Amino acid sequence: MKNSEHIVFFDGVCGLCNTTVDFLIRKDKNRILKYAPLQGITAKERLSEAQYQDLDSIVYLRNGSLNRKSTAVLLILFDLGGAWKLISILFIFPRFIRDGVYSIVAKYRYKWFGKKETCRLPSPEERSSFLD
Repeated sequence: MKNSEHIVFFDGVCGLCNTTVDFLIRKDKNRILKYAPLQGITAKERLSEAQYQDLDSIVYLRNGSLNRKSTAVLLILFDLGGAWKLISILFIFPRFIRDGVYSIVAKYRYKWFGKKETCRLPSPEERSSFLD
């Protein structure tokens, strides 16, 4: 059912983004999250052109609703469950502050964390969690 989907759209060539996906795969014990690079087919089919071309923002499709930047990150962590739900306390900060911090990290992420030549390829064990 498409309304219950939880898809994390990420910059497939970003070192920080790939490290984040690796982290989420390890912590997602219930396997609710799916992953799709913003440069892939699924992003082009599910997102507007502006959304899939904006590589500076993670996009989280959650129960039919699209979330971006800090809101996406906080909701993803909340959906992991357990102690990760506590991170939602950061919602007390106004979005413009949260997104401001997010935007600074996004601006320098290639410099700080590197950029790959091609999008991340999932391992055989991860393949079922990835969309093209």
